[in-house]
Amino acid sequence: MLRSVGAALILLCIHSGPASGQEDRHAAYYYPAPRSTEVYTARARIMPDSDRDRRLGFVVAFTKQLAEDPSPLRFTLFAKGTDAEKLIIVALDDDIFATLFRARAILATLTSQVRASPLFAELGVQNLFTFYDLAKLLGFRQITISDGREWSHRVNLK
Repeated sequence: MLRSVGAALILLCIHSGPASGQEDRHAAYYYPAPRSTEVYTARARIMPDSDRDRRLGFVVAFTKQLAEDPSPLRFTLFAKGTDAEKLIIVALDDDIFATLFRARAILATLTSQVRASPLFAELGVQNLFTFYDLAKLLGFRQITISDGREWSHRVNLK
């Protein structure tokens, strides 16, 4: 499942507004209100053509790759916010994101996939950038990770 996702993500990056301090209107609808947050200072800068359409295209391509795998969909992601600047990743089963540590393990697996991409190789950052850096390249301002039932964690990208 994750093998082909990394390739699709990077191909989309090649071819294809800040989060506010307002109340999180997506909490209690898509996920429980985040109880923990962290700040990730990205090594990447936002790519010049990264806009709402590119972020939505990324989510569409990622979701398409997940759906093409014959195994059951274990998590999903979507973009919200006026400029689709908020990436939300929610578990769809009880095991995959049972803890924040497991959720971070999935993100680390996604990091290994995007590090093998042509884009990261072309930029010479395959040993430096992470999945969070890819999100920053696309112009996402935050990532919310949730088990879809009891907990959520927010990563603010700087």
